[in-house]
Amino acid sequence: MKRRFAVAGTLLALVLGLGTLPAAATPSGTSPASTPTALAAPDISLTAIRAHLDEFSAAAARNGGNRRSTSQGYRDSVAYVKGKLQAAGYTVTEQPCTSGCTSGVGPNLIAEWPQGDASAVYMFGAHLDGVSAGPGMNDNASGSAALLENALTLARENPELRNRVRFAWWTDEEQGLNGSDFYVRTLSSAERSRIKAYYNFDMVASLNGGYFVNHITSAAAAPMKAYWDSLGLRPEENTEGAGRSDDYSFERYGIPTSGYAMGASARKTSAQAAKWGGTSGAAYDPCYHRSCDTLSNINTTGLDRAADGIAYTVWQQAVGTGGGGTCDPAGVVGNGGFESGTAPWTGTTAVIAAHSGRTAHGGTRFAWLGGNGSTSTEPVGQTVTVPAGCTRASLDFWLWIETAESGSRAYDTFSVRVNGSTLATWSNVHAGGGWTQRSADLSAYAGQTVTVTFTATEDYSLQTGFLLDDVSLSGA
Repeated sequence: MKRRFAVAGTLLALVLGLGTLPAAATPSGTSPASTPTALAAPDISLTAIRAHLDEFSAAAARNGGNRRSTSQGYRDSVAYVKGKLQAAGYTVTEQPCTSGCTSGVGPNLIAEWPQGDASAVYMFGAHLDGVSAGPGMNDNASGSAALLENALTLARENPELRNRVRFAWWTDEEQGLNGSDFYVRTLSSAERSRIKAYYNFDMVASLNGGYFVNHITSAAAAPMKAYWDSLGLRPEENTEGAGRSDDYSFERYGIPTSGYAMGASARKTSAQAAKWGGTSGAAYDPCYHRSCDTLSNINTTGLDRAADGIAYTVWQQAVGTGGGGTCDPAGVVGNGGFESGTAPWTGTTAVIAAHSGRTAHGGTRFAWLGGNGSTSTEPVGQTVTVPAGCTRASLDFWLWIETAESGSRAYDTFSVRVNGSTLATWSNVHAGGGWTQRSADLSAYAGQTVTVTFTATEDYSLQTGFLLDDVSLSGA
């Protein structure tokens, strides 16, 4: 991570990601048994990552003790990464930085796996250079090594890809994000539009580190946060890294970004120490930009968990074409319990509230459709994307039907529709029993973005109320 310089454009409040695991969480190198979606991605070998770190350390030792972007230590690091990637089958490009970089710097290194939709690129990057003070093992051999082993694992696994995966190792980050800036700046607008998200990994092995995710509430961050959430880490936003690493180069052009990091010179709070362990009041990285940033300055537990989170994100964003990809339905339905206002629901959203006289299935709020005793139609719906890897997808919800009607004739109805087509219908005939779980089959829509609508329709007399709560998607 570069230092924060008082120059225009570098102090914008943009955020990197940081992360660490509490002592009671899953042991290093394993995935949580309670989170099967995390198991869809392979475990990334910590032993292999440490072997890459050894090579970067040796490159510094041979060349004056550092891997600064202008040094032979940096060029040797580029050669090592390039050789590994070419042997694995990547299309690899050395990109000289011909403007805006420090004089004499080595090149960016770009590697693309030649599968998946080239119009939908998910990009993963880390800066490969360090400062002149030392070998730069945490900053940023850690991110570079974790990224390299992820790239090699993707090649070995060779899964069917629905989207394109591109990896990058940046030059001259420590002098001002210059390598990544050159790369994004020289892309055409069409080429930039193909990059659907960029993920950055800068300092992912800080000894006293925290666990943070860049833009933690964004759509791009969702898989990164989900993986660390599955380990019980409770990650936070990284305010320290705002505008200080290569993600900023992409953000400047409107490309969504996220990433992991574990912190630099900022100090861990007492609350963070209670959550993650470590020493409160001390820097996340005690050797930040110092000669002691050696192999002894590596938090292997945090490094392992960051590497596995990268793999999870690669698999979530790019692997699978609809038959054998990842099925992760968590979070597909937004605000399914209606507890966070009305968004992203549309339609007759006034029916969403903490209604008096009835108890929600969960929480305090629910949608009360119908119940008017007069001719009316009340829909609520939202747009969802059914994961491509789901061979079975079920829209699940809790429904309470109460009515003043009698007999076996359906006067008032409640329907579930997808893109206007009715999948299932209930009516006043099904009243009684309080909250009952219902479902509608969305398996035919795997890999598609669709509009799901719940609609209550009443006739001119005698009310039927349809109470809706806790809408979610389940899949396999």
